[in-house]
Amino acid sequence: MYKTYWFLIIVLCLVSCGEETLPKPKGYLNLNYPEKTYEKITTNTPYTFEIPSNTTLKKLPKNWLKITYPKLKASVDITYRPVNNNLKELLIEAEKLVFEHAVKADNISWSGDYVNSEHKVYGKMCEIQGDAASQIQFHATDSSKHFLKASLFFYTRPNYDSILPAVNYIKKDMVRIMETLEWIEKQ
Repeated sequence: MYKTYWFLIIVLCLVSCGEETLPKPKGYLNLNYPEKTYEKITTNTPYTFEIPSNTTLKKLPKNWLKITYPKLKASVDITYRPVNNNLKELLIEAEKLVFEHAVKADNISWSGDYVNSEHKVYGKMCEIQGDAASQIQFHATDSSKHFLKASLFFYTRPNYDSILPAVNYIKKDMVRIMETLEWIEKQ
């Protein structure tokens, strides 16, 4: 009987011995985004800027626009308001819209002021980290006639960790919009 136990123990030891079990290395998403080429929009609006050529542009009422990223299921919504001695109210409203996301946000950070004196574009960009509905917003104005606001939205339930690569990809486009923004004065 003891011989049977010893035999079983030896067989189990031989069978259980083998290669060491190692933890799997961390896996990273391999997301390939298309190279960017930009083109200036040609819409009948009081402003113009450059957008990526892999997006679609839809003109909306009130000189508003929707820039859609079909493959990323996202859009940048552009709202325009003329300034009529109400710049302070427009700025307060823009910042209020950012802070509506505070409930779901882990952090809200404002970049420094953006100033392009040549084209009279002054603005500020905001990044909203966390599972908020919008992750990036900016507003820009010439301080006297024009006010523009842009907001990034995804057509999915927000999961910040999952959409972060796409947020970073589109953020570069939003910076480009602000940098190439020019006001068009109607004759």
